[in-house]
Amino acid sequence: MRKLTHDEISLNRASLDNLSKVRKLPVYVVLHNIRSNYNVGSIFRSSDGAMIEKLFLCGYTPHPPRKEILKTALGATESVNWEYAKNTLDVIKQIKSLGLKIVALELTDNSIPYYDFDKIDFPICLVVGNEISGVSQEILDHCDYAIEIPQYGIKQSLNVAVAYGIAIFKLREIFDKKF
Repeated sequence: MRKLTHDEISLNRASLDNLSKVRKLPVYVVLHNIRSNYNVGSIFRSSDGAMIEKLFLCGYTPHPPRKEILKTALGATESVNWEYAKNTLDVIKQIKSLGLKIVALELTDNSIPYYDFDKIDFPICLVVGNEISGVSQEILDHCDYAIEIPQYGIKQSLNVAVAYGIAIFKLREIFDKKF
């Protein structure tokens, strides 16, 4: 076994020049009131890795150009289609009007495990909430489903960027198997 060089890895990756030819994961992501620049940067990186359709930064979620986001994103702010919108509900309603299901990454009385997507059809919109309070009830009222990452320890949640990374790559796996 030999570790690949950066150049060897780059041979099998998209570039900014050919990004329009890459098969994107038909998932729109809404970040609602994320506090940390570093979490946002990390979510950009995971969004690039999964090659999502679009990232919406909403409410008081910080957005580029902020040095902490750019540092953590390592260029992903250039490869991920994104926009900032003050009003999260307006974005969700707009996406829902396109016929997409709205899926919260949240523990609810009716959430399903993140790996059990039999009910969910692509394309979808994944809503990720605040580091402390999660997805608000006001936003949940507009969601069609909720998915959760089961917890087996004492803590009841994961860091938001970690949880997003787990969920988005599972969605990518499911999409790639389905199509």
